[in-house]
Amino acid sequence: MLIPKLVTTARDYSLSQFRADAVAGLIVGIVAIPLAIAFAIASGVTPDRGLVTAVVGGVLISALGGSRVQIGGPTGAFVVIVYGVVQQHGLDGLLIATIMAGILLIAMGVARIGAVIKFIPFPVTVGFTSGIALIIFSSQVKDLLGLRMGDVPAEFLTKWGAYARAAGTINAWTVGIAALTLAILVVWPRVNRRVPGPFVALLAGTVIVSLFDLPVETIGDRFGTIAASLPIPRLPEGITVERLRALSSPAITIALLGAIESLLSAVVADGMIGGRHRSNMELIGQGIANVVTPLFGGIPATGAIARTATNVRNGGRTPVAGMIHALTVLLVTLFFSRWVSYIPLAVLASILVIVAYHMSEWRTFRSELRSPGSDVMVLLATFLLTVLVDLSIAIQVGMVLAAFLFMRRMAEVTNISIVTREIQDRPDEADPNASARRDVPEGVLVYEVNGPFFFGAADRFRDTLGQVERQPKVMIVRMRNVPAIDSTGLRALTDVWEKNRVAGTLMLLSDVHAQPMMALAKSELLDRIGDENLFGNLDDALNRARAHLGLPQQPKPAWATPTVLRESGEHPKVT
Repeated sequence: MLIPKLVTTARDYSLSQFRADAVAGLIVGIVAIPLAIAFAIASGVTPDRGLVTAVVGGVLISALGGSRVQIGGPTGAFVVIVYGVVQQHGLDGLLIATIMAGILLIAMGVARIGAVIKFIPFPVTVGFTSGIALIIFSSQVKDLLGLRMGDVPAEFLTKWGAYARAAGTINAWTVGIAALTLAILVVWPRVNRRVPGPFVALLAGTVIVSLFDLPVETIGDRFGTIAASLPIPRLPEGITVERLRALSSPAITIALLGAIESLLSAVVADGMIGGRHRSNMELIGQGIANVVTPLFGGIPATGAIARTATNVRNGGRTPVAGMIHALTVLLVTLFFSRWVSYIPLAVLASILVIVAYHMSEWRTFRSELRSPGSDVMVLLATFLLTVLVDLSIAIQVGMVLAAFLFMRRMAEVTNISIVTREIQDRPDEADPNASARRDVPEGVLVYEVNGPFFFGAADRFRDTLGQVERQPKVMIVRMRNVPAIDSTGLRALTDVWEKNRVAGTLMLLSDVHAQPMMALAKSELLDRIGDENLFGNLDDALNRARAHLGLPQQPKPAWATPTVLRESGEHPKVT
């Protein structure tokens, strides 16, 4: 249902709920201010762009999204990709890529593929999330220690090399303010959970540095005074076909990250309030926010898990809380922006270090290392590529690697067994329909396929056929445990049918389920085999083989149970 949650919740909205939403929105807005500034600086843009994103993106995500309590704005997940795009394509390139990502998110929501995002393999998600956390931490070392050095290199290893060379320039005052901030962030939640720890740390650090005039770099020292207004909306400059093509990969990464982060946040929020979000409407809301926000100069926005959880814990239950959060950030921007320039960069760096710590999910990462080898391979590949190469490449390689490993597992699950007079497994007493319990006439070969019959299993099917030296007079392919078949599986069956036709072998199919039946009909293989050679159970197929060989028919065993769509030997053709 593509209806924003704001519309749904408005039907029974009350004054008491507005009070709760207002309190929650105010608190979350206070939390969002230092985070928005910190994420913007870490992303390689000016602090005001983070505030703009929290205002414009925050209000649109709440008003048009599919979650009751989602809080939108800049997040740590985007820091790596945004920094890379800004370095390579400039600020206008970032704005264009964000608009492209917004259009992709809207298309994903309209196409109703929001539920598909949940199928992204967990090792991929953990791998790039932990990688992003490490990169965020690495990017804050300069401001955390007050190092006197030029621009921080983008590459991970080069960055740490530069830090090592500048180690002799550590500013003790900066380290002290950073340590104080970290201590407040860790201890304050145990003292008071109603007043946000980041806000307390920001106030304490700013007051101490300003009051004692400490030699600690501030936002004003690096970026100047923050404008006390929202920018006039404008289209980014330099929109060309070539530029759009160059920005397509970052745009896809931004869209994918935005979808993952927002839907994951919505799922977490659902668990906290006992609700249910509308995933496709959430994607549309996120998409609209990321189309509009860059027009005001903002960076990518998505649902923020920590801020959403803060909203829920403080009583927010409708999108109004998220809109009030955005209004709070706007009022601070309009009336208190000149004070923002006094905030020490060491305070913001410390806040991001805590964000990176929680984002790293190191306990989850450690537990994933005890998973099956293929999952560990996907995890480490995604993590290392995120840290050492590029986030876009990491996600692409992680997804492709996970898909290939999944296909290999499915191929391993699928097996093909042979039943003849010479090759008899011990009958399975627990399965009355086991092929080995039947009396298979001489000259008849029964193949039983178990598992999805797709391209990963086609070669195994052909190899199994080659195990029998003598060509049988009748071949039965039993498919009672085949839930699905693809074009490669159909091609393998067609090749076998053609080989049998040339050799004079009658080919029969039995126990075919609905999806394979539809695939057979569409491929025209069913016309070649013939309806008279398609059976609903193995016993009828064996009697057809006996008739072909001139042998007497046998009644169906009394202990047999129906396991297929039809018990009749006549199976109508599917059209």
